Amino acid sequence: MAKRKRKGKRPSASRRVAAWLFAVSTLAIAALGAAGDWYVHHSRDWLAEKRASLPSPVPTVLEWMGNPVADITDGLGWTGHDVVYEYDEPAPEGAVTFAGTPARTHGPAPDDIRVIERGEFTIGWSDKLRHPAWCAYHVVPTAKFEDGKRPSFMQDKAVSAAPRPDAYTKSGYDRGHMVPNHAIVSRYGDDERRKTFLMTNIAPQTPQLNRGVWRDVEHRIADLWTARYGEIWVVVGCIPSRSGERFGSSSIDVPEAFFQVIMAQEGMDVRALAVLIRQDAPWNAWAAREIVTIDELERLSGYDFNPELPAFIQDPLEAELPTRLWPVRPADILKQLRLRFM
Repeated sequence: MAKRKRKGKRPSASRRVAAWLFAVSTLAIAALGAAGDWYVHHSRDWLAEKRASLPSPVPTVLEWMGNPVADITDGLGWTGHDVVYEYDEPAPEGAVTFAGTPARTHGPAPDDIRVIERGEFTIGWSDKLRHPAWCAYHVVPTAKFEDGKRPSFMQDKAVSAAPRPDAYTKSGYDRGHMVPNHAIVSRYGDDERRKTFLMTNIAPQTPQLNRGVWRDVEHRIADLWTARYGEIWVVVGCIPSRSGERFGSSSIDVPEAFFQVIMAQEGMDVRALAVLIRQDAPWNAWAAREIVTIDELERLSGYDFNPELPAFIQDPLEAELPTRLWPVRPADILKQLRLRFM
């Protein structure tokens, strides 16, 4: 006699509801992430307008969801675009600057800048500010050295206006490296690294800026972007205080904002990116939301950042606005996630 086939037991109503809710929630989160990804890729002015015009929870939620999603999709090269133009001149391999040192054109750039050569980096020092106005450095692709023990900050006895290391004590500001210690020591060794701890390479930064978004960009340059794009040239600097804010008996200027201008060249393709990050940026700031055109940064800072580039490439390269930080190699996307989220 044939046995009757037993039918499977139907899931309970509560399980069916839970599965349905899970599917709907997953789709809703994915849709919200996609909407946020699209939203945050607009310009800073557009985002500021939407923050002012939309009900307050809407921009907050879209940015909260969109920024981490965009960091991943941009890193993989799926979203956003870069500014890249062809140039028929070879890259200046081994040079500290890509196309000449920054040239002052107008204020707020100080008018007393003197250039100090440090071998693998250059400082545009201002006695009036008592910190660098700008610094330039380059990072080659291969990291040959371990970080090792950090040296102490040191007074630069060759520059009389440079403050002592203890001038920042109880100021509320970090002694912020302009030329990053990590990029220099990993490529050029301890002797070069010690130069980055001289006070002529230091400017006041809030802890949340120095240890947050600023550090994020520094490490992307040194650890991720060189692996994909080769040698990279960087100019870092600041927008001095317009209100005259200073601290301590050393009367050190407190910059309103800091910038980085980043250049790379693969064959005939020149790639450019500029970020301008305010001094009071929060811990969770996203550098991709601080991207500006080089033209805008030149207007706000008072410098020409690539004075030796011919106009036929300088003009379009500096006028176009990128909408993402540079992508990384697919194999490095987990490193990017660890850098940002851990």
